[in-house]
Amino acid sequence: MRALIQRVSEARVTVEGAVLGEIGPGLLVLVCAMQGDTEAQADKLAAKIAKLRIFKDEADRMNLSVRDVSGAALVVSQFTLAAETKGNRPGFSTAAAPDAGKRLYERFAATLQAEGVPVATGRFGADMKVSLINDGPVTIWIDTEG
Repeated sequence: MRALIQRVSEARVTVEGAVLGEIGPGLLVLVCAMQGDTEAQADKLAAKIAKLRIFKDEADRMNLSVRDVSGAALVVSQFTLAAETKGNRPGFSTAAAPDAGKRLYERFAATLQAEGVPVATGRFGADMKVSLINDGPVTIWIDTEG
């Protein structure tokens, strides 16, 4: 699985003008299931993100996790993280099929919640609008294959 994580002051996802999920300080997690990904990889990724120390401590060092700062996560499905960009038009053939992608996305969000991080979500497969205020900015890419 792949995830692009952004430390945020706030983030929101809407569909057709209706707010589906929003958080204050925490993480915006764009997540993509790849072909062959498993529930174990979703669980591993969620556990890693829950423990990732990218929030500032009292010494102004990135040394605290989202749990440590009582932050939340906005989890949004993002199949375009699977983009293959050899040419001018991206291909997405390495992304998981929609049914597997939805199952793994939901598993990831549930596991992150079980790890003690309050989770808001978008809607899998929907045309979503995501707004955020990136804090730092801090943006980190994680791939379970890496």
